[in-house]
Amino acid sequence: MARFKLYTAIFVVLMALSTTQALVEQTGMVDFDAPGTYWTAFGIILVLSFVKATFVATYYMHLRWEPRSVTYLFLGGLFVALALTTAAAYSIL
Repeated sequence: MARFKLYTAIFVVLMALSTTQALVEQTGMVDFDAPGTYWTAFGIILVLSFVKATFVATYYMHLRWEPRSVTYLFLGGLFVALALTTAAAYSIL
């Protein structure tokens, strides 16, 4: 029962983070004409995405209870995904 409560709490946190992410996109922070607003929104969305991915990997994919080598492998893939996302953002501008 304790794990059910934990997973429910994490689900609520993930939903709140997703809602915040959608609000950042919808409130007009992503305005290409104003200097700096794109990168501010991009940074906020990137941080929120990283936090959400960490929660999902740690609890729903059970990486918290796996050997450290599996966790390091996941972190390497996450770093590569972050590098590719950053490269794609620069190619847009």
